[in-house]
Amino acid sequence: MSTIIVPAGFTPLFVPRGFSYVAAALVSTVFLITGQVIAVSQHRKAAGIPYPHLYADKAEMAASPAAVKFNCVQRAHQNTLEKIAQMYMMTAVLGLRHPVLAAAALGAWVASRVAYTVGYASGTPDNRNNIFTRLLYGPSTFTLCFGSLYTVYELVAAGV
Repeated sequence: MSTIIVPAGFTPLFVPRGFSYVAAALVSTVFLITGQVIAVSQHRKAAGIPYPHLYADKAEMAASPAAVKFNCVQRAHQNTLEKIAQMYMMTAVLGLRHPVLAAAALGAWVASRVAYTVGYASGTPDNRNNIFTRLLYGPSTFTLCFGSLYTVYELVAAGV
């Protein structure tokens, strides 16, 4: 049995067995976002879109397929950033009671975002919703959303 030393004024934090999987899944999102940042940077350079422009304008898109691809990759990255905070919160809450389920759901969500980004990067926006995105995104998001709601119910009912 290990001894827990807690400095005065602090309360120990206990996490459920298997929570390391949640931590690994959360860290995987760093690689997702970093990959998207690299893709945006590469496509920005190829399209010649200067900073601080967030997107290529209509004229640049009409003149260059590279500008269209830049906008698509930039949008995939932006869409991920719009959703990531919710995914973190739902994963952390679900992971308090069901860590393996939480980690698996976030892992599937990350895989769906990779497929989404690759499809979008083709320059044809409709390719973002490919078979992998469709198979992974909905079920993973549903699991995180309703699983975290159920976990809140479990915690409140238990008086935690």
